[in-house]
Amino acid sequence: MLKTNEDYAIELKGITKSFGKVIANEDVNLEIKYGEILALLGENGSGKTTLMNILSGIYYADEGTIFIDGKEVSITNPHEAINQGIGMIHQHFKLVEVFSSMDNIVLGTKGRYVKNSVLKEEILRMSNKFGLEIEPEKKVYNMSVSEKQTVEIMKVLYRGAKILILDEPTSVLTPQEIEKLFIILRKMKEQGNAIIIITHKLHEVLAISDRVAILRKGKVVDTVNTRETNEKQLTELMVGRPISLEINRPETKNRKTVLKVVDLSVVNEDGTIGLNNINFKLKSGEILGVAGVAGSGQRELCETIAGLMDAKTGAVLYNKENIIGKTPDEIINLGISMSFVPEDRLGMGLVGSMDMIENMLLKSYKKNKGFIIDKKPSKQLAEELVDKLSIATPGVETPVRMLSGGNVQKVLLGREIESEPNVLITAYPVRGLDINSSYIIYELLNEQKKKNVAILFIGEDLDVLLELSDRIMVLCHGELMG
Repeated sequence: MLKTNEDYAIELKGITKSFGKVIANEDVNLEIKYGEILALLGENGSGKTTLMNILSGIYYADEGTIFIDGKEVSITNPHEAINQGIGMIHQHFKLVEVFSSMDNIVLGTKGRYVKNSVLKEEILRMSNKFGLEIEPEKKVYNMSVSEKQTVEIMKVLYRGAKILILDEPTSVLTPQEIEKLFIILRKMKEQGNAIIIITHKLHEVLAISDRVAILRKGKVVDTVNTRETNEKQLTELMVGRPISLEINRPETKNRKTVLKVVDLSVVNEDGTIGLNNINFKLKSGEILGVAGVAGSGQRELCETIAGLMDAKTGAVLYNKENIIGKTPDEIINLGISMSFVPEDRLGMGLVGSMDMIENMLLKSYKKNKGFIIDKKPSKQLAEELVDKLSIATPGVETPVRMLSGGNVQKVLLGREIESEPNVLITAYPVRGLDINSSYIIYELLNEQKKKNVAILFIGEDLDVLLELSDRIMVLCHGELMG
């Protein structure tokens, strides 16, 4: 019988998990106490989410033991995890859009029949206890991202969770929403909850956690007290070597206007204004950064330029040719080489069921002559990207949906850059990437800039925007503020 410590909320001993030939977790030992926030840090594909999926019952470990409150437990499904007081808030929310907050919170629970009025009181009482703001009768489709996250947190608390796991909880939140979330987490900590946060953002790790566990290639390489560490040390522990955290901004000459956006207005399908009378120029050999709170018109701007969304009024001129109303194919047929890295990686950028080779072909198959498609160039490109971008994958024949979110992003961005565009549109290209991968991407963008590519960079980190961009424009509620 393994020895354990009853002071710990959770102890993981010797956890190992493999997927085919790929070892996701290897002999992992980890513990957390009640009243503590533990940050789980590591590069893309280091095994962070897999480890927490084991703890929350989504996966079952090949080897190892889990202890809850000092007792050995077997967690084979999410229901058993909930029974053990473990709740996980996933990066992609699992809510029914047409249901209210209250309906989503109680969905799937068993027990006595409770009147809606009583249920509403229970939810409000619990939300007040932890400082959560929630409208029990509000429909999910009318909610902001942060409101949906609040419902997800309430779901696990309502089921009695004392151990909370949050996977990339700040990835799509505004700075104000992040600070609000941190206030809630600190209150939960004070109430005695054990909280585990999976994140890539080092400044947030230092701001919210008590301890940091660092994973590298499936193993826990160190656990440090937050107050005794810094970004430089954490980065080196993640990567296994020192790396520079500076963004070099190369200067280019003879910049010429490539894209000119004139009086562009876009109305969304639901009738809301996406963009209102936008005007700007994008030049060759520059990175034009776009700042603003998420949902301020960034998606509409990118998709309209790329030919995926119709404009109500205005024009997008490429060398004086108006491309508004033209499909991506028609834009290509005009001789315009444009690449678009969308925010929705698997929904719009890549096909999850296809492997890397097939996803490379999606960009180039029309160049093939005859009826037989030659996969050799695409295979070679896929293998080059694996080496160049350090993509963690069992092989280029593995379906991309099997890769971690950060590695999916690398595949998409790598493919678009390698198509040698004149215009490159990137929507949050480093979202979900670890710090080392992020700086590789910044360097790739600078390389494209030196090749005179005109780059539109949608970002969420203002410090990065200031360092990387030659010019910055700010979007707010669909309007250009400067």
